[in-house]
Amino acid sequence: MADGSVVVVGGTQGIGRELAAVFAQRGREVVLTGRDERRAQAVAEEIGGEARGLGLDLSRPGEIAERLQGVGAVGHLVLAAMDRDDNTVRDYEHERALNLVTLKLVGYTETIHTLLPRMAPDASILLFGGLAKDRPYPGSTTVSAVNGGVTTMVHTLAVELGRIRVNGIHPGIVGDSPQWRDNDAMLERVTQRTPIGRPVTMAEVVGAALFLLENGGVSGVNLAVDGGWLLL
Repeated sequence: MADGSVVVVGGTQGIGRELAAVFAQRGREVVLTGRDERRAQAVAEEIGGEARGLGLDLSRPGEIAERLQGVGAVGHLVLAAMDRDDNTVRDYEHERALNLVTLKLVGYTETIHTLLPRMAPDASILLFGGLAKDRPYPGSTTVSAVNGGVTTMVHTLAVELGRIRVNGIHPGIVGDSPQWRDNDAMLERVTQRTPIGRPVTMAEVVGAALFLLENGGVSGVNLAVDGGWLLL
């Protein structure tokens, strides 16, 4: 197990928060970030253990090094921060698109660049993408393209960083997540098209994330966690 803290960028809600809580419960030092520092600190207090919160906005890559200067040795780095950009071509808002592109493709990379000197030789990195890259929908042009970019980032970073393993996780519709749990119509459609007969759960995505972070033989993998949804 890699020494050092677990840094969860985008750890104030959803799967990022659940993953931070698991590591805190195991007694690991956890640094979780969110765009609002007070909210990040409040979530860290709720999680308890050795968790602490920092304010970090990946869409402002020039501020990342300063915001992370107090982070020490890192064993695992999770990049789960995201933005939802429902942005059709007919009503295109380029500023929103730029924010998402910067957040994931530049912000993720700049965070790795900043923390790399503090990472243990057997550390691991996990990038969150999404399945809009494989199953686009109207308005997903930027989301689909960026998540496709995350897939290729996983490959290039795994080759470049060598012993520091890099993997990607791409959840499908997560039925009990804050985004989807009240959307009955979407959950019914997903249930009908998913071989396991239901949407995946946050606990299942967290379990997959732990596998990618901790299994020393896995690097350069982009794992879909969707219950077979893409097959139908």
